[in-house]
Amino acid sequence: QLQLVESGGGLVQPGGSLSLSCSAVGFTLDYFAIGWFRQVTGKERETVSCISSSGDRIDYADSVKGRFTISRDNAKNTAYLQMDSLKPEDTAVYSCGALMYGSICPANGMHYWGKGTLVTVSS
Repeated sequence: QLQLVESGGGLVQPGGSLSLSCSAVGFTLDYFAIGWFRQVTGKERETVSCISSSGDRIDYADSVKGRFTISRDNAKNTAYLQMDSLKPEDTAVYSCGALMYGSICPANGMHYWGKGTLVTVSS
């Protein structure tokens, strides 16, 4: 069974930080673009960040530029999203997705998805 598993979500105060992890089970991420996405009730899924299969192309949503950092460690078969200076509007369910041979991360076009982890930014 091929799947992605996220971890690291939780409750954090505004201005705080969290680090999310996305690990592949049953396959290697080496040839996949990895994206982080978020979704809140009543809104469509948003692409937060994306790192290409080669690792050379990285994209961020305008809303998180300068605050979030995506990375990957192929040796650990894991991708990460470091989130700093968190704001209440960052509250969402964060999911990771993988796209074979991908260089971009369409919000509804990834091959594999994790179930998501809840990030709540609140005082």
